[in-house]
This record gives sequence, C-alpha cells and structure tokens, in this order.
Amino acid sequence: MAKEWILNSAMNRFQLNFKRNVGSTSESIRKCAPKDVGEWREYYFKNVKPKEHIEELGKKLYVKITEVIQSEVEEITEKDCVDYMFQLVIDRTFDGYMTEISTIYGQLQKILNIKIEPASDEWDRLFNVDFYIKVNEKYIGLQIKPVNAGIQLSEIFKEYNLQAETHIKFTEEFGGKVFYLFSAKNGERKEIMNKEVIDEIKKEIERLK
Repeated sequence: MAKEWILNSAMNRFQLNFKRNVGSTSESIRKCAPKDVGEWREYYFKNVKPKEHIEELGKKLYVKITEVIQSEVEEITEKDCVDYMFQLVIDRTFDGYMTEISTIYGQLQKILNIKIEPASDEWDRLFNVDFYIKVNEKYIGLQIKPVNAGIQLSEIFKEYNLQAETHIKFTEEFGGKVFYLFSAKNGERKEIMNKEVIDEIKKEIERLK
C-alpha cells in the first residue's frame, strides 16, 4: 500500500500520467470497447502509445523517486516536520478561518449597505465580538461562527450560552445587541446560514437611529 502511494504521488507530481505522456486513455478505451484487458493492451500499444514509450515513462518515474525525491527527503529535518505540523494545525487553520469570516462580513456589509468594522482585540476578549456596526453613537456587535460537519450544533449553543453574559454587557455599555451569524460552505462559496438574522440586524439599526 505504501509503495503504491509513493508511485502514485510521484507519477502525479511529475505529470507522467498526463495526456501528453500517455495519450487520451479514456477516449481510446471507448473507441476500442475491449472485451478483456488483453484486447485493450494490444489496441493501446498499436494505436495510442508504443510499449517502449510506457517502459521509458516507468524508468523516468524510477529516476524521479530514487534521485529527485530521495535527495529532497534527505534534506528534511525533524525541525522541518515539527514546524510544518504547527503551520498546518495553527497558521493555515487560522488563515482559512479569517478568510471565511471576511467573506461573510463582506456579504453582510453589501446587503445592509452600511460599514462594518473589525472589533478591537479588547472587544473580542471582553465581549466576544468579531465585528461591529456603528449607528450614531451606539454599536451593534457581530460574531461569526463557521459551522462544518465536524461541529455539532449542541457545541455551538453551549458556547453561545457561555458568551451570552458578555453580550449582555456589550449591550449595556454600547446600546446595541450582539448577533450571531452562522456560516457554512455551499459549493465553493461561504454563506450565512441563519439568514433571518439579517432582518433582525436591520431592525436594530433602525432602532438605534
């Protein structure tokens, strides 16, 4: 299994299985419509690529694995592996999270046609808000919560209950309510799940005017 993974990874990396190297295999096998693998093998070598060509690709794959990849592996240190794990778990997760948040707040800003500002670190820490809307001298708080298959709704509501007290303090100090926006991926686009909250935010804006 490990050997197949290495072969497959190297083949894809160096594009040895691309159409320019092996021809259009999907189209060719349909033209051939073989009854068994022997018939397909004979058709391929005769009409697509010669046997010697595939053999050369195999030899090239061997060189790539034993020379190129092996030399790269030898350069990897334990520190590289540790740094990569931190980058993957911490940095890239955070970057993806911030991208999702900015996408959602951008959608909301366009819908409301009002400026939405990122909250300060202090507000984030004290009141659990990611963004705010200023209305006259009052403020509305927004918290964006990405939701995916790995997050259970029970966990979200538990967190919501824990943060409810800080949101009440925000309202007492700044006059406006704090709203939760749940975001989820719809195809390649992140969307607000609880769209009903948009009308609630609009009403709060009007109330504070």
